[in-house]
Amino acid sequence: MNARIAGLYAITPDLADTDDLLYRVRAALAGGARVVQYRNKTADSQLRLTQARTLQALCTARGVPLIINDHLDVALAVDAAGLHLGGDDGDIAAARARLGPGKLLGASCYDRLELAEAAVAAGADHIAFGSFFASSVKPDAVRPPLDLVTRARYKLAVPLVGIGGITPGNAQQLIRAGIDAVAVISAVFSAPDIEAAAREFQSLFELH
Repeated sequence: MNARIAGLYAITPDLADTDDLLYRVRAALAGGARVVQYRNKTADSQLRLTQARTLQALCTARGVPLIINDHLDVALAVDAAGLHLGGDDGDIAAARARLGPGKLLGASCYDRLELAEAAVAAGADHIAFGSFFASSVKPDAVRPPLDLVTRARYKLAVPLVGIGGITPGNAQQLIRAGIDAVAVISAVFSAPDIEAAAREFQSLFELH
């Protein structure tokens, strides 16, 4: 694959203001974010395409992969580094066939190791588990046990991403368990100083 999923994986908040979105993502990148996922559940198709194109230009210039959440057509249209699919967002094997072998393809597997094994077999090259902690973005999400990371690390030879309510204070539990990347929305993009928040997360990986 063309990039390694590791470190701070910054997921964008729902913002209609593209300039504001760019400002925030630029700050996260300055703080050391290693991956950016464009996720906007409220945008219409035109805004989604415009924002994805703008972020792709920014991320390419910084040498950081941009992954598109859910929308394969957008990922292809902007030549993003990859795609992320939730459990109900499309067929992994079909997405891999359309993306080709050189693109990243992530899959949300919640609290289910068997789902992760099937996703990898179908062509996913990294797996997201969670919500590990209480999340304001998805308050009703399932809460996997921490030892899921350890079991997945033993079974799967792909990067593992932890998601859900992750803060600098609790991220270390996941990193110690073997997680490769932490996916964060609020604790980075709602922070008073986005760059400093991103730097704090990224520094946790440099300690291990």
